[in-house]
Amino acid sequence: MIFGLTVSSSWGNGHATLWRGLWRALARRGHQLVFFERDVPWYAGARDLVELPGGELVLYPDWDATRARGRRELAAADVAMVTSYCPDGIAATELMVEASSTALRVFYDLDTPVTLETLQAGRSVPYIGARGLRDFGLVLSYTGGAALGQLRLLLGARQVHTLYGHVDPQVHCRVPARDNYRSALSYLGTYAADRQAALQDLLIEPARLRPERTFLIGGAQYPADFPWTDNIRFVRHMPPSEHAAFFSSSRLTLSVTRQAMAQNGHCPSGRLFEAAACGTPVLSDWWEGLDAFLAPGREILVARSTQEALAALDLEDAQLARIARDARDRVLAEHTSDHRAAELERLLEDARAPAAAA
Repeated sequence: MIFGLTVSSSWGNGHATLWRGLWRALARRGHQLVFFERDVPWYAGARDLVELPGGELVLYPDWDATRARGRRELAAADVAMVTSYCPDGIAATELMVEASSTALRVFYDLDTPVTLETLQAGRSVPYIGARGLRDFGLVLSYTGGAALGQLRLLLGARQVHTLYGHVDPQVHCRVPARDNYRSALSYLGTYAADRQAALQDLLIEPARLRPERTFLIGGAQYPADFPWTDNIRFVRHMPPSEHAAFFSSSRLTLSVTRQAMAQNGHCPSGRLFEAAACGTPVLSDWWEGLDAFLAPGREILVARSTQEALAALDLEDAQLARIARDARDRVLAEHTSDHRAAELERLLEDARAPAAAA
């Protein structure tokens, strides 16, 4: 059972797509899932999924309305999980402890750099209670590197492992290009102020300097004063069902990392894997650990400046096709939802073994 942010709506968040891929992969391996999601207007208004195989989505109006159901599911569960940004994360954790079920308690932080940045600024984390992560038998982090040690030091996590992003190749694969998505360089992502400087250098300035080419941005929450140019087109919301067409219509696509995640490193965007699985070459900003996932210059292009972004745009089609092919091969061999489901199984079994022995 999972208490999470959302699986029903991909609007303005990266959680839903990741959970859908992982859910399908776990269902194929014989697992049953129950996902508890608070029914909020901004996700309800852009809901693009209501059910998945091998489990149930529980949409609830408030915590009091679902507490009894949560207790019943806890009694039957092997694993009980809370994720970052779950609006009732603290209450769900308290219920898990109070119920004293045999379920392994797991916290999955899909936003570790934001969690750590909040703590280091002296603010409380809205989805983690006063006891930190001490009540969980296993803590999973979307981010690797030094972040794992910080989760132990600052939040008392006992057993910490990474569970990185991934892609579902059944959803993200090469499809025929569409004219409305064709571009020399595209970018898919929700607006974030701390990504704007990189977006300015790696897409907006190149668009100004290459007025004869078409650029495309897809995502939510872009402000009215965004510095658009005549050759930058915009698609307001891109549900996962459109991602394959979006990437397949791009000659090159850009991946930009949020500041906290870039500073921490070891935090690959799910969009990076999605684009690669669609056979689209990726241009990325640099962050520590990127080369552990894709080889710069061979499987991914890296730009730290406008001039380097322009150089990537000016590469021959054959060079871009080779990079895209190598990246796709690497991602399908190492970074699919099925790979992560198998990793999760191993981590859960290892975490349950000491508890069973005790």
